[in-house]
Amino acid sequence: MTQKIFIIGLPRTGTTSVCNAFLHFGIPTAHTAYTTACFDNALAIADTPIFNDYQALDKYYPGAKFIYLQRDLAAWLPSIRQLLQRMHTNLTRADGGFNIHLKRCYLNTFKDFSLENINNDKYLTDCYNKHINNAKAYFSNREGDFLSIDIANPNSFSQLCDFLNISSEIRGFKKMNIGGKVTAWNDIKHPLKVESTAKGRIDKFLPYESQI
Repeated sequence: MTQKIFIIGLPRTGTTSVCNAFLHFGIPTAHTAYTTACFDNALAIADTPIFNDYQALDKYYPGAKFIYLQRDLAAWLPSIRQLLQRMHTNLTRADGGFNIHLKRCYLNTFKDFSLENINNDKYLTDCYNKHINNAKAYFSNREGDFLSIDIANPNSFSQLCDFLNISSEIRGFKKMNIGGKVTAWNDIKHPLKVESTAKGRIDKFLPYESQI
C-alpha cells in the first residue's frame, strides 16, 4: 500500500484506536503531524491537522483514502467538552500555548471558541454536525475514496479492512484513551510509529498548505 490514508474524524471519536490498528496492519502511522518529514514518512495520519485540512490534503495527495470516525453524541459531548476545557488556555493565549497548526485547526473547527460555548451542548452538537455534513458533502459520490464508520459498531473493523483491502490477524479495535485519557498514543512503542514533530519542533509551513 502506497497511497495516503487520512483519518478525518474529530478528536474523541477513536482516532488513537484506529491509528493503533494501522500499526498492526504494518502501515507507518502518525497521530497528529506537524512536520514535512512526518507527512513524507507516514502513510496513515489522524487528528490535527487532518480533521480540519482534509480538503487541501485531498488536492495535494491524489488517490488518498479518507476515513471519517463518527461517534454517538451522548458519548462524544462529555468527552470533547472535557478535552476542550483542558485545552482552552493554551488554545486562546497570545503568548505561546499550543503550536500554530493545532491552534488554527481547533479554532477553525470550533468557531467562536469560549468556555461558555464549550459548556453548551447545542454549540458542540452544531460543530459536530457541521463537520460531518461538510465531509460527507465534499466526498459525495466518491465511495472508493471515503468511508465513514463508528468504531463502537462491531462491524466497523471489517468495514475498514474491506475498504482498504487489508487482511488482518487482529479482529477489532482496541479501546484506548478511556475515561478522558489523552496520552495512550505516547505510550505505544512500535517501529512503524511516526513522530509528529522533530524532537518537539514543528515546521512553520506544512507541504500541502498552498492548497488551503
